Amino acid sequence: MATVLLIIHLMISVALVCVVLMQKSEGGALGIGGSGGGGGGFLTGRGTANLLTRMTAGLAALFFLTSILLTILARNAANQGSLFDATHPGSPPVTAPATPGSGEAPAGRGGVLDKLQQQGGPAVPQNQ
Repeated sequence: MATVLLIIHLMISVALVCVVLMQKSEGGALGIGGSGGGGGGFLTGRGTANLLTRMTAGLAALFFLTSILLTILARNAANQGSLFDATHPGSPPVTAPATPGSGEAPAGRGGVLDKLQQQGGPAVPQNQ
């Protein structure tokens, strides 16, 4: 459902951009139609301007509608809670795994320096 709605939303977006670019510019010559003279321009006339204005308004309304529907679908699909809600305050902290052959966990906090020390690297003094 969300994929179909997303494809429709993208098609509406492209159509909206095309309709906006086809409108005649009011000044500044930013549109394709231009604001200058030359009576043989594309889509000139009062009726065409009203049609393009109505199409822009309709496509904009559809764009907002599909945006809201996509937001509602995404919110319902991701309503599984927060990552922070999954941690329990009473659970024990995660420790580094024990070295093979020893029956106890390594000293320290399980950081990079502790791992280097286990592999036979230079000894690093620990502040505790």
